[in-house]
Amino acid sequence: MAAKDMAMIGAYAFMAGLLVAIVLGLAPGILSKTYTVLLLGVLGIVVGLLNIQDKELQLYLIANIAFLAGSAGFSAVLAALPIAGFTAYLIAIVQNITLFVAPGAAVVALKALYDLSKD
Repeated sequence: MAAKDMAMIGAYAFMAGLLVAIVLGLAPGILSKTYTVLLLGVLGIVVGLLNIQDKELQLYLIANIAFLAGSAGFSAVLAALPIAGFTAYLIAIVQNITLFVAPGAAVVALKALYDLSKD
């Protein structure tokens, strides 16, 4: 498979992961928590393996660290808002996006560690 095809699969996996995270956040009963974690995790790994090139590695990891650190605080802010029903959906979406990006970050970080250890 050509590099361009792999990049397209990675791009589609990223869009699909965000869409799935949003849909499952708005309708949490569609899949069990186990299948939600599995689906989002696999999509995140696919994105990490196929979509992130060496030149994007550092920016991707920084963006992931920022998101993962900020998502906990953002969820706490949302939980404190008085519109309980609506914010529960937003919190679920943020949590699902976290489930999606964390495995990709782990794979890319492992790839970076491997590249660093080769020298």
